[in-house]
Amino acid sequence: MDSKKFQNKYRIPSARWQNWDYSANAEYFITICTAKRECLFGKIVNGEMFLSEFGKTVNQEWDKSFEIRKELFCDAFVIMPNHIHAILRIVQTHDTVQTHDRVETHDRVETHGRASLSRADTVSTGIARRPPKSISSFVAGFKSAVTKQINEMRNTPRLPVWQARFHDHVIRDDREYNRIANYIANNPHKWEDDRWNNRTDARPCVSN
Repeated sequence: MDSKKFQNKYRIPSARWQNWDYSANAEYFITICTAKRECLFGKIVNGEMFLSEFGKTVNQEWDKSFEIRKELFCDAFVIMPNHIHAILRIVQTHDTVQTHDRVETHDRVETHGRASLSRADTVSTGIARRPPKSISSFVAGFKSAVTKQINEMRNTPRLPVWQARFHDHVIRDDREYNRIANYIANNPHKWEDDRWNNRTDARPCVSN
């Protein structure tokens, strides 16, 4: 994978679609990793995830997120020792978001495989922008809430809990959705071979 330098440090380029509006109605696969991929959230025994107190905090804050964000739904979710995976679904009202090419599948709103990308605001201000009700704003709020709780529990103010960035992917069709949903469901059973397991792969979390 190509990498570029920023302030004399190599960075992995973002996998994000440059012209996609990440507050648009769609389904998104996200992965958020802990800082240095430290196993904070529990352990896996015989293919079953046992949450630590930190892991329980992650689970509680995750549930709270969907109580206050009416446009956001969770289709699949798993907490792993040092990361989480989820399929998130944004369903904005017609009053707040442009309507895109969609199909209905199994009671879910699905992005059509040939749907054109929803163009994001491309005006450059030099300041990182998180559109309201977007995947980025959700992840930022969730990570902040978890970090605050965990650092209070372990008395480590300002210590990072998460990697600064995260990975997201816009799901384009049913086949891809089912593949990702199966991957999430089976993730604890395949932990020994998991790419995020520090013992099997030293690569950083490719993230956004």
